Amino acid sequence: MLRKIYHARLMYARPIIDSLDFAENGKQIDAKVPVAELSRLQELLDNPQGSLHYILQGGQDDQGRFVLDISINGSCQLRCQRCLKGMDYAVQHDARLLLCDQASLDALDDQEEEFDGILADKNLDVLELLEDEILLSLPIAPMHDLGACQADEGEDKQKGKRNPFAVLENLKRN
Repeated sequence: MLRKIYHARLMYARPIIDSLDFAENGKQIDAKVPVAELSRLQELLDNPQGSLHYILQGGQDDQGRFVLDISINGSCQLRCQRCLKGMDYAVQHDARLLLCDQASLDALDDQEEEFDGILADKNLDVLELLEDEILLSLPIAPMHDLGACQADEGEDKQKGKRNPFAVLENLKRN
């Protein structure tokens, strides 16, 4: 039993990169991550099943600055805030992150840049970075489309019921 657990943990080793080296050498990671491995995402999910495909590509922008391009695709099951039931949510997120030192990052905050910056890190946890991007891309209050929510069905049933005060309305007329 212990052996199986050990092998399962090896299968999903967390990728750690030197972000500047990764970008400078144009490296790429093309992989899948189980949704269950993203611990901070768990409280928003109805269930932790499924996986997300991601591509992390290092490179340079037009100005020669080092960047990480992230593409995340897949689906997860969020909890609808109206009916509190599970709902499929398609995750499709692309981002470009500028690698900065602390001074450049502070200066970047003051400018209107087309993409965000992160602190360059010799031990950047890729899954933590992905989780940050996913959390930022999710809706604040996920809800089913109108008509697809179980809460809507409850409202429809209420509309079909006879109002108990309708009898009083008849008495008032007499």
